[in-house]
Amino acid sequence: MIDCDHRTPPAASAGYPYIAIPQLKQGRIDLTDVRRIAREHFVAWTRKANPKANDVILSRRCNPGETAVVPAGLECALGQNLVLLRADEQKMFPPFLRWLVRGNDWWEQIGKFLNVGAVFDSLKCSDIPNSHLPIPPLAEQRAIAGVLGALDDKIELNRQMNQTLEALAQTLFKHWFVPACAAERSGAADRDACLRREGSGRQATKLPKGWREESLDHVATFLNGLALQKFPPDGDDSLPVIKIAQLRAGNTDGADQASFRVPTEYVIEDGDVLFSWSGSLEVELWCGGRGALNQHLFKVSSDQFPKWFYFLWTRHHLSEFQAIAADKTTTMGHIQRKHLTQAKVFVPTPPELKEMSETMSPLIEKLITNNLESRTLAALRDALLPKLLSGELRLPVRGTQAGVPFSS
Repeated sequence: MIDCDHRTPPAASAGYPYIAIPQLKQGRIDLTDVRRIAREHFVAWTRKANPKANDVILSRRCNPGETAVVPAGLECALGQNLVLLRADEQKMFPPFLRWLVRGNDWWEQIGKFLNVGAVFDSLKCSDIPNSHLPIPPLAEQRAIAGVLGALDDKIELNRQMNQTLEALAQTLFKHWFVPACAAERSGAADRDACLRREGSGRQATKLPKGWREESLDHVATFLNGLALQKFPPDGDDSLPVIKIAQLRAGNTDGADQASFRVPTEYVIEDGDVLFSWSGSLEVELWCGGRGALNQHLFKVSSDQFPKWFYFLWTRHHLSEFQAIAADKTTTMGHIQRKHLTQAKVFVPTPPELKEMSETMSPLIEKLITNNLESRTLAALRDALLPKLLSGELRLPVRGTQAGVPFSS
């Protein structure tokens, strides 16, 4: 076990990732919006704790016990309140460590040493090496790490593929619809055919012949959710309540429950487009399972236009909506219906829209398919993990289980 530096280096516009507690997500390091530091600070901050592949980063505060594995090839420094765990290779197969600290026995030990605070709970560095965990023989460790790692690697591959697909979708959308890009791709004949349209108080926009401008809420229906406390569960059958927290997490773990008698239009299915218009404004393709639409969320749909069209146009205006919400200084940030009307959409001719859909619709469906596959694999992984660690499910290797102290 190696403790981190108890200080914070200055941020840099580019450089090495400085891992903080928010970067620890579902067992992996999420580098989205990570702080960057200069090389001189990276060298200073890694003298004490220099993460390497298969090490595990442990959070001591805010979400104590949460961990994330260090992937191969990542050079990073640890932020405050993080601890680096490294396997003793004489006793532990390094890739097994990441799974050991996600099992039930691990969380029992965390509960044993947890210091409950008025603001947040925490762990003392001195208590962490005192954790006792049952560790199987090396051969079984390798087998367990192999099975769980293969599932997790496929989930990660799907995530990376979806990042590429989302980037491609945005590139195509920008190429087709963002005026500056459209002007660049237009030939002289196309430019001559464009119509100049003047919007009230807006900069003139050129549209190709036959295209039209519509309001965002004219091309899609934005159905606001219900106050679902008015639909309490009434028996064994119920629906998880999808709130902003569930949208951000992408699942319904720990969600409240509502009656399955919620009106049909407020039932969410996989692949639906959800838009949180209050608090944390986000637009997502929901793949977290069937649920009920709570207030402060829109279910976005259309009888006239394909999913990719209204999804990407809503995403296109998201930064504007977020800026509007940020100006709400006296109340929780949000947008109003009028802002959907003010947000403009360029609608191509039916033949052009059909041609675009031939490319874009399969791309969006692949995004959804990958997410659903990852959800299935994650459920399988999470079901196998406690069974494999407890010995309830034994892989075809020799060895007996023995309890040994957690080693540094």
